[in-house]
Amino acid sequence: MEQRLSLVTLGVRDLAAARNFYEQGLGWKATSAVEGKVVFYQMNGMIIGLFGRDDLVKDGNFTDSGARFSGITLAYNARSEAEVDATMTEAKKAGAVIQKPAEKVFWGGYSGYFRDLDGHPWEVAYNPFWNITEDGQMVIPQD
Repeated sequence: MEQRLSLVTLGVRDLAAARNFYEQGLGWKATSAVEGKVVFYQMNGMIIGLFGRDDLVKDGNFTDSGARFSGITLAYNARSEAEVDATMTEAKKAGAVIQKPAEKVFWGGYSGYFRDLDGHPWEVAYNPFWNITEDGQMVIPQD
């Protein structure tokens, strides 16, 4: 298996509300959709999909005990502390719950966490040790 991630699918209770959160609230633009079923957002090198939670449970033959922390977070890396603050404010205005306000952190950066309408946790971070290219790609400097 190649070392890459192609698609992250978020199971959502209400596809229309989730789509509104990401598009109207955070300013994302859908790339593809099957109305009422799934919507995809082309990111920088990968895709995020929103899929009805019940349909995702059926599709993957999962059992679902409801929203809980599963040990996975999504991350948006910013180019500055000010961008972290602006992104956290934007998410809160869109209806996100602030899990942890942005603050300086032990590893030398600045980050906070929010949960989207379905409880999916997002970290918003500024890492002064990594680079973000003009097109949004994260680059870990080689030692």
